Amino acid sequence: MRGISPVPGYVVMQANTLCNLACTYCYLPDRAFHRPTPVAVARAVAESTDRWAADDPGFAIVWHGGEPLAAGRPALAALMEPFGDVEHQVQTNATLINDDWCRFFSARRMRVSVSVDGPEECNDHRVIRGFGRPAYPRIIKGIEALRRNGVPFAALCVVSNPRPGLASRLYDYFLELGCDALGVSIEEQEGVNERANDAGDDAVRTFWAELAAAWRRDPSLRIREIDHVLGYAGALLAGAEDRVLPRRIDPTPMISPDGRAFLLSPELAGFTDPGYGDFSAGNVLRRPLNDIVSEAIVSASWVTEFVSGVEACRRTCPYFGFCGGANAGNRYFEHGRFDQTHTNHCRNSRIRLLEGVLDEVAIRSAATDSAATRIHRAADEFALLIAKAPSAAVTEDRCESTGTYYNWNNRSR
Repeated sequence: MRGISPVPGYVVMQANTLCNLACTYCYLPDRAFHRPTPVAVARAVAESTDRWAADDPGFAIVWHGGEPLAAGRPALAALMEPFGDVEHQVQTNATLINDDWCRFFSARRMRVSVSVDGPEECNDHRVIRGFGRPAYPRIIKGIEALRRNGVPFAALCVVSNPRPGLASRLYDYFLELGCDALGVSIEEQEGVNERANDAGDDAVRTFWAELAAAWRRDPSLRIREIDHVLGYAGALLAGAEDRVLPRRIDPTPMISPDGRAFLLSPELAGFTDPGYGDFSAGNVLRRPLNDIVSEAIVSASWVTEFVSGVEACRRTCPYFGFCGGANAGNRYFEHGRFDQTHTNHCRNSRIRLLEGVLDEVAIRSAATDSAATRIHRAADEFALLIAKAPSAAVTEDRCESTGTYYNWNNRSR
């Protein structure tokens, strides 16, 4: 994985900046304001994405940032209309979903991912904006509408306090919820969320080990993080480690309502820095998105610094083959720069994830052994687990992952 790919695996679009919830861990700075995206912005984006989608059937437009459904069905339909034959995905808090929205999703074959953090008490930090009422009852009402209308959905869960017993409880909850895939994120320090997320090595590592144990008991729910560990293990055992990470870094452009394009980390949108400016790489109303992305190194001054940081990770971190280097937004919001290597996010959601799953699976090896050694010593156990999770299998050109919006490192490019 070297350099920035000139073609992304997906583009993130904001239908508007407004979110009807006020979640304590949210990174978005403008979520209290309704700033809709004009159709002209969508039309400009579609001029590039339609070509990308024609060459890649897995390419997607992801509606995310703020609450996309707060735009309303007519506005979202108008924003989707300029795009040709491309898959649309939406990341939603589900509070606005009803039968009409379900018909909207089905008619457009949209993939839906719901943000819900587990049982009701795990969502105490999520309230209705302006009213302060718990959001969970409305989240569940929206999920019930999805199930009633036969709309498949994935789930995205944020964990703020990885305490003992939580992972097993979460797994049982999401099994019963009826989602077809689950992504689990340890809370991140980014954007306007300045809460430190150093939960401690033992707590986070034990959380992932417990989640892996719960999945092993009943592997009927796809978990993004476990899929990636199993895909990495399978590649390592097959001598195909170079297929785990994309050949080049996915630029992951996010388009704001005013047409600005933000690369590599949607979390940077809405912020400015004396040294880096507003982090945007250009505006699609003035320059084709294809040009902005293909010239990423010169489009945004900080991208070169980020690439040098990824190379530093490659040289110094034994987990690079699994992780691929710390996320751009996490580097900036934790260190104020893009060339730092370790972040709490990569410790919590990469290193401790891998080690936690190995603690559960590779029990015959010492915890002090390298990850590669532990995987090879548990080859038989991993072969059995990979057989239970075909979505984690290594194919000719990529390591498959779950289809939730927050894919790990996206697909090979």
